Amino acid sequence: MIEILSPTELHRAKEAGALVANILQALKSRATVGTNLLDVDRWAKSMILEAGAVSCYVDYAPSFGRGPFGHYICTGVNDAVLHGLPRNYALADGDLLTLDLAVLKDGIAADSAISFIVGESKPSESVAMIDATERALRAGIAAARPGARIGDISYAIGSVLSEAGYPVNTEFGGHGIGSTMHQDPHVPNMGRPGRGYKLRPGLLLALEPWVMADTAQLVTDADGWTLRSVTGCRTAHSEHTIAITDGEAEILTLPTLTH
Repeated sequence: MIEILSPTELHRAKEAGALVANILQALKSRATVGTNLLDVDRWAKSMILEAGAVSCYVDYAPSFGRGPFGHYICTGVNDAVLHGLPRNYALADGDLLTLDLAVLKDGIAADSAISFIVGESKPSESVAMIDATERALRAGIAAARPGARIGDISYAIGSVLSEAGYPVNTEFGGHGIGSTMHQDPHVPNMGRPGRGYKLRPGLLLALEPWVMADTAQLVTDADGWTLRSVTGCRTAHSEHTIAITDGEAEILTLPTLTH
């Protein structure tokens, strides 16, 4: 299913996007050395419910997971890059943490992810990897104009990641979003320009470049959800929900609060 949102629905999408972004920034400020991932999940739950929103994750049970997910946020540490199931783990100095959050607010979903390093240690390789995903995300957003195609976005993202020296996995990537979290079209992080669905104003996409330092191969954790790098190398993930407009794409998951 591919949805084209009305102006009223787009307004609600902006509210959902701001909520997701604000929660992520609040969690980032609280995720310090010694913070337990289960506390991060509890904080996310509290903020989602306080805002009158609905988690997209708690009851989520796709074919690739051992569902339902049962938690309110994905928390990936170091080699865990996607679908990180919150667990009893205390963050250590230098850990690379990815937080991925999707909520439904007034019938419209928004989805975003951030990666950052906890504490004072800032390993240069991890900093560079996070930067590469953020640059790839910006490139993908810049390519998302009406009349362009999904392949143009995928090519822009993949070019940045490949030039930075990272293998690119195309099994999991970006996606359409609207009244549900995951919709068509699929937006792989590598592609050929001029191919795929033609972008139209009112289309919402969640773009999510993610990489693993030295492999493109994933392995599923024993928890049935968390996807890790097969080599145990570090990983990073950046994501925004955007709206296709008559001109430049609008980023919906930017924070509106300061912490």
